[in-house]
Amino acid sequence: MKTILSGRLVVGMFALFALLSFVPVAFAQPWPTKPIRLVVGFPGGSTPDGAARAIAQPLSKALGQPVVVDNRSGASGNIAADQVAKATDDHTLGIVINGNLTSAKMLSPNLPYDPAKDFTLLSTVGTAPLILVAQPDAPDGRAFFEAASAAGDKWNYGSVGNGSVAHLGMELLKSRVPGLAAVHVPYQGNPAVVVGILGKQIQMALIPPGVVLPQVAAGKMKAIGLTSGRSPLAPNVAPLADFGIKDFQLEVWTALVGPANLSPAAKDRLMKELTAILQDEAIRQQLFNQGWKAPSTASSTELQTRVRDETRIMQKIISSQGVKSNQ
Repeated sequence: MKTILSGRLVVGMFALFALLSFVPVAFAQPWPTKPIRLVVGFPGGSTPDGAARAIAQPLSKALGQPVVVDNRSGASGNIAADQVAKATDDHTLGIVINGNLTSAKMLSPNLPYDPAKDFTLLSTVGTAPLILVAQPDAPDGRAFFEAASAAGDKWNYGSVGNGSVAHLGMELLKSRVPGLAAVHVPYQGNPAVVVGILGKQIQMALIPPGVVLPQVAAGKMKAIGLTSGRSPLAPNVAPLADFGIKDFQLEVWTALVGPANLSPAAKDRLMKELTAILQDEAIRQQLFNQGWKAPSTASSTELQTRVRDETRIMQKIISSQGVKSNQ
């Protein structure tokens, strides 16, 4: 009898041990376990905000949790980028632009985050050329650059902030056009830059198509040229190369990133769902209508290459043009 009881006791203990060993697995919750905060460094109505909102709803549906867009404007998007860099869980993501990952540290050595170390790079969400726009009574093409060169530093240009592609792109343009010396006026977001042109505080700016094409169509602005080759985003606007400006190719882009400590499980799930979202024709059309060309698939490798290559380009612009953080 004792032998039987002892055997039963041993079997019972093994059964209890096996049950307890599976308890954590049974109660483990897959990511995400709560709402996701999607931080955007620019105001509502801006092009990064549009990209964020285009993916937020389908991402929420796919993940089964709310994805809340949180606009934290300022410092060319660096305030929002810093919040993402310092996030301590898997439920804070960010939509960033070129400058946050490429030129920010060069221009601001005391930047509170390190673009090279503090992020998990997920994927670009949209890319676009920039359009050089001016006041509606500005001359066209080559005549515009002749007038701008003759004006020297009497003209101003606007951008979404120091270190942005729009800012550094204009500095690159100044190096390509003899006599062009327009003074930089930073704004918090492209809508404010548009107001600056309409109010005649600035004479020109580099702005994404989605923001300015309606103004151009209404005759409130003039499109001078594109910072890339021909683009379906602005099919009626000629490249700047057509006016004799050589070696000038720039794009603006927006990307989804997480903090450096983003878990592999969260990253894998995000990449899977984002790829499906970016391949959805309705969402691609929504991004296109906002002035973005969506990538064919989510790719952290492509984003890493883009950041690396553009960082080198921006370094050359900053060094050659003597761009300072107080501009």
